[in-house]
Amino acid sequence: MALVEPVPEEPAAIADLGEERALVLADFHAGIEQALRYEHGVEVASRAEHRREHVHRLVGETGAERLVVLGDFMHSIGGPSGAERGEIEVFLESLSIPTTIVKGNHDGDIESIVENARSPRTPGEISEVVVTPGSGARIGDVGFCHGHSWPAPEVLGARVVCVGHEHPRVRLTDEVGGSRSERVWLRGQLGRKAFADRIEGWTDTGLIVFPAFNELMGGTWVNVGNEFLCPFLPKGLDEGEAYLLDGTRLGPYAAI
Repeated sequence: MALVEPVPEEPAAIADLGEERALVLADFHAGIEQALRYEHGVEVASRAEHRREHVHRLVGETGAERLVVLGDFMHSIGGPSGAERGEIEVFLESLSIPTTIVKGNHDGDIESIVENARSPRTPGEISEVVVTPGSGARIGDVGFCHGHSWPAPEVLGARVVCVGHEHPRVRLTDEVGGSRSERVWLRGQLGRKAFADRIEGWTDTGLIVFPAFNELMGGTWVNVGNEFLCPFLPKGLDEGEAYLLDGTRLGPYAAI
């Protein structure tokens, strides 16, 4: 089995961390419905319970021993409040496995939520929660970062690097002109040109760009324009190919 394998039909993967088996997902964006309402005037019923139950189901089905969130656990860039804070606190209190949260550009005050979930009103009920810098962390042979900033050198030294932030999607068209947008995985190798001055002693390292876990998020149409958000993409991804959530290999993403 590869170090990181997508869960079939899901925007999440299983990573072999050596001593642990982790469920990995990116861009949870808790509380996005509140933002859609106040920023765009779009009324969407809260899916907080659905997101929580979705993760619980995946933990049970995969036998995961740790949850890793590749940034943007929360949605608001400023201090979280209201439904968003409540969703994350309930989520963390409901988990039975330790969690690693890689800080994303939307996670400005995520530490305060973690501390509140550990408050005396729930003594001993919350599992371990570790918040890492946005530049990421390495666990075993797998590196994790959000993707809004450059990964730390120790992350790049892993055998596989997992990133979020980009929310990669493809726009697919049919023979009669209809089109649809689909979430995809991007998989390839770390690009030497992009990372040459950040890695000492080059090794072949895989790079996986995760789809957004939250289905309400937009994203980068990687086969239309290629205007990426990550500072190291697209140059940082060599031999990049796209895969649908069901595992269908679409081939080189730029040629789709």
